[in-house]
Amino acid sequence: MTVTTRPHDADDVDTPEKSRRSAPHPGHDSGDTAVNVFSHTVLIGWSILVLVPFIWALVAATKTSREIFGSPWSLPESPQWSNFARAWDKGVGDYLLNSIIVVTGGVLLTMLLGSMTAYVLARYEFRGNRVIYYFFAAGMMFPVFLAIVPLFFVVQTLGLLSTYHGLILVYTAYSLPFTVFFMHSFFRTLPTEIAEAAVMDGCSHSAVFFRVMLPMARPGLLSIGIFNVLGQWNQFVLPSFLSPEKPVLAQGIAQLLASQRYEGDWGALFAALTVAMVPVVVVYLVFYRQVQAGLTGGTLK
Repeated sequence: MTVTTRPHDADDVDTPEKSRRSAPHPGHDSGDTAVNVFSHTVLIGWSILVLVPFIWALVAATKTSREIFGSPWSLPESPQWSNFARAWDKGVGDYLLNSIIVVTGGVLLTMLLGSMTAYVLARYEFRGNRVIYYFFAAGMMFPVFLAIVPLFFVVQTLGLLSTYHGLILVYTAYSLPFTVFFMHSFFRTLPTEIAEAAVMDGCSHSAVFFRVMLPMARPGLLSIGIFNVLGQWNQFVLPSFLSPEKPVLAQGIAQLLASQRYEGDWGALFAALTVAMVPVVVVYLVFYRQVQAGLTGGTLK
């Protein structure tokens, strides 16, 4: 009698060679475990380094100056919400308004110009394409301290010192290199078939960009938008030189810190610090899933 074996039955036969391939490797598993333990330990340690000062500053914002220095690690006996009112009276409200106006304008202009530039460099071939791209990439490595003196004279000559639009333009130029670099890689991952179909249907190049490609690039736009908000919100060097008469929030906190040696109102200082920290933390917590999707979207497509 002849026994026939179907192809899939032959695959199910347990051979010594197949058993050796499927057998677990103890050394490999122990190495993965060690890497996981090390990475989790580092992440936990980093989280502690970030969260402890943040929570401590939030608690100190509701203490008196005597409690801050006398019992720095304890909770306040009674929350001093008046610290925020005093900080507001010392100009924090004006500093906050200046920061919101400048960062909103700077981020919107950066996203518009950066996405348009990145799209053209990623989708159109022309002479000098790579030169322009490398020019923007090199801009990320240029320290702002080397340009602060000539930049000051340029802004002064244009009559834009201590103005919203002057600082918005400088913030835009400061943030464009990384925006173009990031969005260039993201636009290259998007399918070209949809853009070609839109062109065949009669769409112009600008309509293809604004109606087709830009909505598809939304995860990348959200990610780079969050990075630009954080970078421009925490900017201190540029406004210190270019906007001395209209200080932003970082400048205002520095001025409050300098005045503490004479006033000693540390509760108001920590309240101002809380006003500066909480908005960016809230923005990140709201959009952190979109940030992760944007950072991984280019590698998964």
